[in-house]
Amino acid sequence: MSAMTDLNHRCMDSLMQLKSISNLGRKRWHLAFAAIFSLRAFSRPKKLSNYKRIKPQNCVLDVFSPSFPNVNQSSLTRLVKDKDLEHLETLGGVEGLVSALRTDVEHGLLADSDDIKRRQEAFGTNTYPRQPTKSFFTFVVEALKDPTILILLVCAALSLAFGMKEDGPKEGWYDGGSIFVAVFLVISVSAISDFRQSRQFDKLSKVSNNIQVEVVRKGRRHQISVFDIVVGDVICLKIGDQVPADGVFVEGHSLQIDEASMTGESDHVEVNLDKNPFLISGTKVADGYAKFVVTSVGMNTTWGEMMSSISHDSSEETPLQARLNKLTSSIGKIGLAVAVLVLVVLLIRFFTGNTKDDDGKTEFNGSKTKADDVVNGVVGIIAAAVTIVVVAIPEGLPLAVTLTLAYSMKRMMEDQAMVRKLSACEAMGSATTICTDKTGTLTMNQMKVTKFFLGHESMDKSFTSIASNIIELLYQGVGLNTTGSVYKSDSGSDLEFSGSPTEKAILSWAVRELNMNMEELKRSSKLLHVEAFNSEKKRSGILMKKNGDNIMHVHWKGAAEMIIAMCTHYYDSLGNLKVIDDTERVEFNLLVQGMAASSLRCIAFAHSQVSEHECNDEISKLKENRLTLLGLVGIKDPCRPGVRKAVQDCQHAGVHVKMITGDNVFTAKAIATECGILSIDQDMDGAVVEGVEFRNYTVEERMEKVDQICVMARSSPFDKLLMVQCLRQKGHVVAVTGDGTNDAPALREADIGLSMGIQGTEVAKESSDIVILDDNFASVATVLSWGRCVYNNIQKFIQFQLTVNVAALVINFVAAVSSGEVPLTAVQLLWVNLIMDTLGALALATEQPTKELMDKRPVGRTEPLISNIMWRNLIAQALYQIVVLLTLQFGGEKIFNVNEKVKDTLIFNTFVLCQVFNEFNARKLEKKNVFEGIHKNKLFLGIIGITIVLQVVMVEFLKKFADTERLNWGQWGACIGIAILSWPIGFLVKYIPVPEKPFFSFLKGRT
Repeated sequence: MSAMTDLNHRCMDSLMQLKSISNLGRKRWHLAFAAIFSLRAFSRPKKLSNYKRIKPQNCVLDVFSPSFPNVNQSSLTRLVKDKDLEHLETLGGVEGLVSALRTDVEHGLLADSDDIKRRQEAFGTNTYPRQPTKSFFTFVVEALKDPTILILLVCAALSLAFGMKEDGPKEGWYDGGSIFVAVFLVISVSAISDFRQSRQFDKLSKVSNNIQVEVVRKGRRHQISVFDIVVGDVICLKIGDQVPADGVFVEGHSLQIDEASMTGESDHVEVNLDKNPFLISGTKVADGYAKFVVTSVGMNTTWGEMMSSISHDSSEETPLQARLNKLTSSIGKIGLAVAVLVLVVLLIRFFTGNTKDDDGKTEFNGSKTKADDVVNGVVGIIAAAVTIVVVAIPEGLPLAVTLTLAYSMKRMMEDQAMVRKLSACEAMGSATTICTDKTGTLTMNQMKVTKFFLGHESMDKSFTSIASNIIELLYQGVGLNTTGSVYKSDSGSDLEFSGSPTEKAILSWAVRELNMNMEELKRSSKLLHVEAFNSEKKRSGILMKKNGDNIMHVHWKGAAEMIIAMCTHYYDSLGNLKVIDDTERVEFNLLVQGMAASSLRCIAFAHSQVSEHECNDEISKLKENRLTLLGLVGIKDPCRPGVRKAVQDCQHAGVHVKMITGDNVFTAKAIATECGILSIDQDMDGAVVEGVEFRNYTVEERMEKVDQICVMARSSPFDKLLMVQCLRQKGHVVAVTGDGTNDAPALREADIGLSMGIQGTEVAKESSDIVILDDNFASVATVLSWGRCVYNNIQKFIQFQLTVNVAALVINFVAAVSSGEVPLTAVQLLWVNLIMDTLGALALATEQPTKELMDKRPVGRTEPLISNIMWRNLIAQALYQIVVLLTLQFGGEKIFNVNEKVKDTLIFNTFVLCQVFNEFNARKLEKKNVFEGIHKNKLFLGIIGITIVLQVVMVEFLKKFADTERLNWGQWGACIGIAILSWPIGFLVKYIPVPEKPFFSFLKGRT
């Protein structure tokens, strides 16, 4: 440690000598010279004979930038990391730090390109290096680790060696080489698909990490990318925000920080100017609001150091993939059993002399047979058995899931939904209930004050008649008790309002209609204490006093019925103080209900004078009773266009839509009716409840009534969580929308958490599975449609894939046991596996959502993955293929009057073409017309064309590779004729009814 101190002193001495050089600030090369000169201390370790050799990276060089001579990055990093108040004092406190960073609390940075560049050069950018992504070669190695691939490679190597030894290099490489090529293609396709999936996750990660933050630059608030923050920026924080960089608190109120992500401490930390002004990146705002000046960004922050060391694994396994892996494992075991039987049967037939080669000679004649021939024969048998396992294992299922999820994620992004967790795509397809917020989701979140009441009198057009003392109190209640702000341009003509939509609406009304001057109001007043708004209290309050006046004022703003309950008096329009008796209170409540029934959000303002003596006793808690009502405003937030149709679409699809809102019950009813969640003639008893009522039910009552509830008003985040828990206990698959920090528990509890991209806090987004980028319920309905499409596409591919697997297994097994021959060779089966798994997955996984998907009831939690309809279609096609191909196996030579080689080619060609035509059948699981909408799916038609072309090449031109013979036009016609019969069979079999109860209950599982 003393060695480091000595070295630092030597570095500082060198720097001090450099300060005497003239024009230091203008000559940038001096900074580089200082750093190089300082490093000479490390090049002569022998002079420090009493110390151990130390590495340069363990030293801290306090190099000062010419642009910021009073501060350097290392000291700024230590300032926040160590929470060093003494160091802050040496800089002149918060004001001195702000001055040293050449910024301004009120106006922020000038933020021209030169200023930003200087700051990035001096202090770095707000980015950090990530762990390197896996290379393509890594995925190739992972694909090679598959045991079946390894066995095939060994068989290929042995076959190649013995073939070349027996038939010479010219002819002998065909069998082994063909297997090598086929295996190479399988590995390539597998590695490419995994590599692309990895890149897809990297892109998603970049998008999801690029959060927007609010900064003050050039005197106005801007939304910028978190990556564009620089040291010296003044950043605005509110409840739910994540602190984007290290910094020091400069102004704000009631700021409580959750540092659990950094320190593990569950208790919230209070941040203020006096005792703890330090903010650490990565922590979250639990309460209050503030501005802070950035002191460190990127790798110079604690969060940056921690994040750079974390490796993000992109191989997330979704629930459906887990179920498919189980299915794959089960089929693989069946395939293995069949392969072992085939292996045993063929080995017995080989060693008992019951097998013949291509020339008709017996392959094994005891001791007369060469060892090479024996080994070659056995290797061929093993290769055939292993290939059966390869075909039996539907590797295409995980690939199909990957393809359909990647495709749907890309398309959902275009439809204003960013998927953060892959499992949400599948789960959304099974959703039975959607619990949605009102504000901004069902409504446009473009609020405007349309009503104003002073006492019982509407003041919509006659603001000039309001008493001046009431106007002044309203200015204080609106302009000081707010987290919003007003920006006036130099010309004074353009006004910009920032804050929540409610805050902006009220500020706009006060400035434009009441002529409130925000700047003058702030100059003439002083805030003493603030209680920030949150969804539990549904109100916010301040304690303030005018400059030069000892009289203090408490102002409250919030939900009208809650504020009215705190009041004992009210002002009329002339400024007269009147008592609120029981009759008056009833009238006020009726007034609020009337506004609410017109879909207006009702906000009330209340006030009370407090003496200095009264306030000193308990400044931390504002007066909450015996207040005077100042006025009521009604804020209109119109429903989004198309939201009614989106709700109806969801209801038509069998999905229940429930609205959970903090508004009062009358506003909630009006909006729900307007959106179609409630019908005009609906019995409201049990359909509409308040949060407190739902909360106070017994567990049994909640479970009994939760299905009937359509609207929950005046709800807290806890009520939303409670409803989600009840619905899930009843077996529902629940999707929940949320935008606030307090929504996080409900978003995590739900099967699918949907956060709002515009109004959502970072805490809400982190807790969600999908981010709705435009905050629109119509986008939620689109996500539902895509979720069902994903599930449906995967079911299509399962039906198609299992048909191939069942047919191939049965044909090879029966032929091997009965005649000792396998009609489909290792190379042919690998070819089928490749084109059916890969191209088939690509063709069926990219089907887009159709209207029919929203006509079905939800899949829910307990539906089997393979439905009865799928079993019916699958069994019919597999039986047809087995009958036809076994007929060709045992009677093909006589029927077509051909030799065995041509017969085997006919079997191979017919088998592949059957799959091509069956691919059309797989497009529609239930509908008889499988060609509907096919012209829209150019990719499907393209893949069918490619498959047919490749098959023609395989049969006609790759005789040695595929072990086939050329076919004439008649034989091709026969193959196509047999295969095309898959269409009428698929059409007719759909007339066969299937029972509701699943055939195989053991295939049931949770979605």
